[in-house]
Amino acid sequence: MINRLNFIFLLLYSYRSKHLSIFIISTLTIAILSATLFVSNSIQKDLDTTLSSQADFTLQRYEAGKVLNTPKSWIDQFLNIDGVSNAEGRIYGMHYYEPLETYFMIVGVDMYDTQIVKTMQKLVNNLDIDKFLQRKNMIIGEGVKKFFDEYHYFKYYIFRPPDRSKEKVYIYNTFDKDTSIITNDMIIMDKELARKILGVNNNLVTDIILEVKNKNELANIKEKLIISHFNMRIIEKKDIQTYYKNIFNYKSGVFMALFLTSFFTFLLILYQRYSMISLIDAKEIALLRMLGWRIRDVISLKLSENIIIAISSYFSGIITAYIYVYLFNAPFIKNIFLGYSNLDNFVSFCYYPDFKILILIFLIFIIPFTLAVIIPVYKISITEPSEVMR
Repeated sequence: MINRLNFIFLLLYSYRSKHLSIFIISTLTIAILSATLFVSNSIQKDLDTTLSSQADFTLQRYEAGKVLNTPKSWIDQFLNIDGVSNAEGRIYGMHYYEPLETYFMIVGVDMYDTQIVKTMQKLVNNLDIDKFLQRKNMIIGEGVKKFFDEYHYFKYYIFRPPDRSKEKVYIYNTFDKDTSIITNDMIIMDKELARKILGVNNNLVTDIILEVKNKNELANIKEKLIISHFNMRIIEKKDIQTYYKNIFNYKSGVFMALFLTSFFTFLLILYQRYSMISLIDAKEIALLRMLGWRIRDVISLKLSENIIIAISSYFSGIITAYIYVYLFNAPFIKNIFLGYSNLDNFVSFCYYPDFKILILIFLIFIIPFTLAVIIPVYKISITEPSEVMR
């Protein structure tokens, strides 16, 4: 056994230039595939968590093909519908920074709502709600913070509402980096302050969200909502989930199509590399056969030699992808999935252990690699050694 191992490592050393090139190409291929799947898995998990907390219905006033602010009086009407457990008006919108043509997403929240405060404390470290409410404060995402720092808005930012007045709002804190996929360009502030900055009248809200007690009654509630107002657009939770899933699957599909093209090219190179066995390799196999080695022994030796390269490449690629995605936040690849927004995506990907991904990557790589080695070695092994040695 020891002599066999020594022989294998001697072969690895003797053909180190050939094995090194295969090792580098294999490592890069696995790293790209792994990084793609890691990013995809992280975004998918975060989206699922976020979308699962969405309300059952989102209602908007819709006239002449435009979404308008919704009358606040509709909230009480919806609360009177049997089966509706909660109806709440939301204040949010895009604030335009004219000098650089940049947008920020402003979201107004009720800081006196206990449930909202609990949620905010999970997203922001050391949130003291009493201190937050002492003056006009806001909590900003990583992309917004980077923008503010670049233009020297270190302590506060002056908003210009539609009436051209000025609202000085202090920077209280930033969102946890783990939430950057959702909060990158977001600004959270008190609901009434957001209303003023966005120019939403006191008798209006941006839209209304509804919660239904019995999920089996969603279809009936939707019919009642349609009847109540004909100038209203009704968006169900499942519609939002489907929309984001379609976008995500489309972007994933485009990248995977490009990757598979490169991967199959790699397989062809790999197969060509091993199928065109050099004269020295062929004579080595023939010599082993002349010394009494059986065909399966020769295949086992060559397979062991190359499996070491394959497994080394696999772990090297996985580690490289892990560092690239979770330590350096996947530059370039992340923009394929997240898009290029008006603010840079300062995203911190969360690691969600998924052994199925690791097994899938292993099988996708190791099976073609093994076949690329076995087939040409088998062809030489079954050939008469005297013919090979000529």
